[in-house]
Amino acid sequence: MPELPEVETMRRGLLEICGSAITDLAVPRCDLKPISMSPRLVTFRKRVLGKNILTIERAGKRVVLRLSNQDAIVFEPRMTGLVLLADPPTVDHLRCRFDLQGKRRRQLWYWDRRGLGSVRLFSPAGFERQFGADKLGPDALEITAAELQQRLEGSRRAVKVALLDQRAIAGVGNLYASEILHQASVHPEKACTRLSTPEWSRIHQSMLQILEEAIYYEGSTLSDGTYRNALNKSGGYQNHHRVYDREGKACLDCQRGIIRRIVQVQRSTFFCPSCQRQRAPSSKRR
Repeated sequence: MPELPEVETMRRGLLEICGSAITDLAVPRCDLKPISMSPRLVTFRKRVLGKNILTIERAGKRVVLRLSNQDAIVFEPRMTGLVLLADPPTVDHLRCRFDLQGKRRRQLWYWDRRGLGSVRLFSPAGFERQFGADKLGPDALEITAAELQQRLEGSRRAVKVALLDQRAIAGVGNLYASEILHQASVHPEKACTRLSTPEWSRIHQSMLQILEEAIYYEGSTLSDGTYRNALNKSGGYQNHHRVYDREGKACLDCQRGIIRRIVQVQRSTFFCPSCQRQRAPSSKRR
């Protein structure tokens, strides 16, 4: 489930290990579905042992550790992965462990309940090929309203679907797309080609506000309890959701609409039919 707020919270929680050296890399035995890890462990270890962690960054919904040899370790949590400095939720789902030297924290863990995530090591050129501008769109916290509109307004896709396109804009996931469009009063099924400039501006403003607020509350821990921050603590933004996972309940904003759930590209979308009306097609206003 980790999306931009959860991954950004993980990244910030890891900042205290900047400057630490990696002294070991181990992969505990796990009888469950294996994660994707590359290169092979012997090569991975050779390239990272003795290297210092210079910075901790984020590439969309991925945590990136930049090393002193210019390589980058990229953690992609996908649905159920966590990057942790504290004891993980369970031992059965531990996927790899980095031993550290230099600061208070001695270990960094990657934990993944369903094994959908990955831990990969990239050279600078390899990182650019995988996550460069032609592969990953501008970050959702950095893109301007004009750029957001320019990148998506020509798409005939539903706006909710388009917001999930990481090549167009990096970081927005399923949960927060529903929240963003609700706050912007835009129906999730409305085609991008039908959105006006004021609507794009509202979406952009809502996107920044929702994501920053979710980061402030350290992300959303849903009923399955999977997401935890870097110190294995629950997030708090789930207590502030306006529509997500509230099907059948009254809208907290208008008090008239009843939250509905639909499925778009095999993902659940939640919205208020009163706040987010689907109007008949009309000429795009400028």
